[in-house]
Order: sequence, then C-alpha cells, then structure tokens
Amino acid sequence: MTKRVLVLCTGNSARSQMAEALINARMGDQWQAVSAGTQPAPQVNPYALRALAEIDIQTEGSRPKHITEFTGQAFDVVVTVCDDAAENCPVWPGQGKRVHISFPDPAKAEGDDAQKLATFRTVRDDIEKRLLGWLGGD
Repeated sequence: MTKRVLVLCTGNSARSQMAEALINARMGDQWQAVSAGTQPAPQVNPYALRALAEIDIQTEGSRPKHITEFTGQAFDVVVTVCDDAAENCPVWPGQGKRVHISFPDPAKAEGDDAQKLATFRTVRDDIEKRLLGWLGGD
C-alpha cells in the first residue's frame, strides 16, 4: 500500500516542490507526495524546475499550494524542510508522523544564472539523498 507524505515549507516554490517531485518520481511505488506552504509564492521557482528537468523529472502542472488545500487529509508522514535558523516553519495540526529535515533556501542564492542553478542542484541532490534516504528507511 502506498503511503502519503506532505512536504511543508513557507513559500512552496523551491525545496518542497523539488521534494514532492523527487519522491513521486523516485519512490512513487511506495510514497505519494504532495507539498504546500503557509505563504505560497505566485509560481514555482524556475530554477527548481530547471534543476528537476536536468535529471528527467517532469514538473508539468506544478504550482504552489496553500496548506489549507490539505486540511482534513490523512498523511503517514509530514516533513518540514525549512531552515530553522532563518525561517518560521509551518506546523501541521493534522495526523501524521512529523519530521523536520532542514535544507537551506536555494532561492536566496546570489550570483549569475550558472551560480544560482548550481545552488539549486546542490539542494536538489541533498533532498534526494537525505529525505528520500530517510523515507526509504521509514
């Protein structure tokens, strides 16, 4: 049976979107992932979409979602991915085992196009290694 995971962040435009796409692409036989934020951005960060496209992960239809879209739904795991020191992570009042796995916000990257994309790649790869690794051992 497929387990459900909710990935939470503030803007739902970068880290949580990459986590949702990675989980569904790499672990879709075990997990169904959705993501949301408390203050959703107007759009998914284009660098997040580019970083996912580089590893052949489809993101068509991706959009930032408000946490209230999932109110009343049951999840096996609720993961917050905000960087505690710099941000206020959302709290999920519903069911589900809560876990915090912090990743720096790649949207804060500075520099030229290549430098920003490199930052998104680093965070994408870290999410794949740490979060998917944790889910695989759950």
